[in-house]
Amino acid sequence: MTLIVRNFGAAVRRLRELQGWSQEQLAEYAGLNRSYVGEIERGSAIASIVTVDKLARAFGVSIECLLRSSSDQAGVILPEASAPINPAPAS
Repeated sequence: MTLIVRNFGAAVRRLRELQGWSQEQLAEYAGLNRSYVGEIERGSAIASIVTVDKLARAFGVSIECLLRSSSDQAGVILPEASAPINPAPAS
């Protein structure tokens, strides 16, 4: 995979760990499959813009912030809430 895909996955993992969430929790908050979240974090899956939006909403950050954090690998300030802004409804 390309560097941007690996960096994006690393940013997602970093943000998830900063929140203290498991992959399963992030998947639930974003409305994604847990194994897909793992593939994104490992850089083995290319997230669509819809998926990037779901992840950004789960973290309570803008898409721009999520993508910027993946390109500069700097720390991202997350909202104070420890739960997602727009959690996915339970199935």
